Amino acid sequence: MKKIIIKSTLIFALAGSLTSCYTQSYIVGNGPQRGVETTEKSHYLVYGLAPLKTADPVKMAGDAQDYSVTIQHSFIDGVLNALTFGIYTPTTTKVVK
Repeated sequence: MKKIIIKSTLIFALAGSLTSCYTQSYIVGNGPQRGVETTEKSHYLVYGLAPLKTADPVKMAGDAQDYSVTIQHSFIDGVLNALTFGIYTPTTTKVVK
């Protein structure tokens, strides 16, 4: 019985560590022209179902017409998600002008 519990725990730990990071990228206009980068966090509850605060890429870009947006779960975001068992799920939004 003890071996089954240990094996099950190892399998779940391995499966959890092999998950990939979520990344979404898109370009507005001709893409970044100056290389100025702005980063902001978005905060969600219950695996991202309930938003607390979300980053607005349009406001982050300011008056720029050409920029790129990348939204991702960074390593730190994943650690926070794992430590809270999915109750708190942050994401990182990066805008390059």
